[in-house]
Amino acid sequence: MKHIFDKYKREIVVFLATIVMGMIFTAMNPNFLSWNNILTVFQKMVLNGVLAAGIMFTIITAGIDLSIGCTFAITGIAVAMCCVNGVPPILAIVVGLLIGVVAGAFNGFLVTNLKLQPFIATLGTMSLYRGIAYVVTGGTPVTNVPDSFRNIFNGKMFMGIRYYVLVMIVVFVIAHIILSKTRTGDNLYAVGGNEEAANLSGVNVFKTKYIAYIVCGVCASIAGMIMLASLGSAEATAGLTYETDAIAAAAIGGTAMAGGRGTALGTFIGAFMLAVLKVGMVVINVDSFWQYVVTGIIIIVASYFEFIKADFEAMLARRKNA
Repeated sequence: MKHIFDKYKREIVVFLATIVMGMIFTAMNPNFLSWNNILTVFQKMVLNGVLAAGIMFTIITAGIDLSIGCTFAITGIAVAMCCVNGVPPILAIVVGLLIGVVAGAFNGFLVTNLKLQPFIATLGTMSLYRGIAYVVTGGTPVTNVPDSFRNIFNGKMFMGIRYYVLVMIVVFVIAHIILSKTRTGDNLYAVGGNEEAANLSGVNVFKTKYIAYIVCGVCASIAGMIMLASLGSAEATAGLTYETDAIAAAAIGGTAMAGGRGTALGTFIGAFMLAVLKVGMVVINVDSFWQYVVTGIIIIVASYFEFIKADFEAMLARRKNA
């Protein structure tokens, strides 16, 4: 038990904090615990959770991807156009995933081959991808997406739970397997911890970073298709500022912004905490504008927590050696 707590103490602390937060919201408005509201929490969590799972990979490598919201939009537009023009839904989904692969690979190319800083590289592609979305649509939404596509993600399973919740869970399970059970996961952590040492140890740094950005792009595409299925339309403005919440979820869950540390479980709990917070604020009638303020504070606190943790561990080490 102690071993489990030591390994997942950050995740446990965040989960307990989320439970306390839920109890506070319930005390202020008992409707918070209604089944419909719980469904709203999960539905609110899905898009941010899938995006956070992807951006977590880039952050672990000491990188970032600011273009996920734009990849999200391009995918929705492309898949919507395919479906409206009679392309079979499964083939349209394949097209969407390929867009994520290409967008992620291009980001990887800029970061690895051209050696641009991830922040600058993805800031550029954020504008590039958004511009492509506007050029393709002319600023006009793509509507009337057929139910044959929408039901793949938006159909209901049982008790009102929709298929996209299952999709999110599958994404996190795959992310957990990659990070904790494969050599690729070890390489991701090694590159984020010390890129030079990883290279000297025989890790293919270029390949590892490409994988991180491609996974991030694919997750952004999956989120874009989920949104398309939910709304039945796509537009160039979709996904604006979504990267903020995704980064927040990863940071809350213990992904170190400096790289080298992070778990799929922690990111999942971080996304859950944000969903509980946002839905709870609506339930107790807090102005929606305050959500941005709270999200920003959480990112700052979660990032600073790493320094507090490091200082605390250093203090314990000194006392042990004294």
